[in-house]
Amino acid sequence: MTAAQYRELTARRRGQAPAPAAAPKKKARKKAAPAHPGLPSIPPPPAVEPLLSMLSAPGRHWTLLMPYAEELLTSNQRLHHMAVHRIRQQLRADAASMARARRLPRLERAAVFYVLHPRPLSRKRDPGNWAPTAKHYVDGLVTDAGLLPDDNHEFLMGPIPVMGQPVTTGFARMSLVIVELTGPLTSGNAETVTGNPG
Repeated sequence: MTAAQYRELTARRRGQAPAPAAAPKKKARKKAAPAHPGLPSIPPPPAVEPLLSMLSAPGRHWTLLMPYAEELLTSNQRLHHMAVHRIRQQLRADAASMARARRLPRLERAAVFYVLHPRPLSRKRDPGNWAPTAKHYVDGLVTDAGLLPDDNHEFLMGPIPVMGQPVTTGFARMSLVIVELTGPLTSGNAETVTGNPG
């Protein structure tokens, strides 16, 4: 029994109500300042015109900002195969649901650019390292949502990496730019874009 409990017990026996304890004051919460002021929490849409200028016969185009994923796959990771499978399934499901939500039409041929929106770190980034994530997004678009007849070189150009604007959150994010191709695919179009198109 603590001293405070003893005093309360003896006060009750004597018929005296103990003095009410003062309620602890609540500390005023400070609003957290943004971690990186000036950077958006939702990345702006990537500039599409420089991407279209790389293609010989572009048609309609769509930009899909993919939802935040628990984790994106990179070529530098060493994950257990079950963890890779779980992430891969989630990426495919996200891409398929986004394509269905936007009601993307079935296309004959298309080019896909994936725009990386990295965390705002000072070191340089290689967007090509996120190719495994882009591959599973494309699998979701083609295999699960039926965007193209197949994802081989006859129907699909890419996915082609592009560096985008960073985001303030703790996770990287990705946009997919899907461009309908009205002409046949040629090997001369498949270039890797590493500069910021904006």
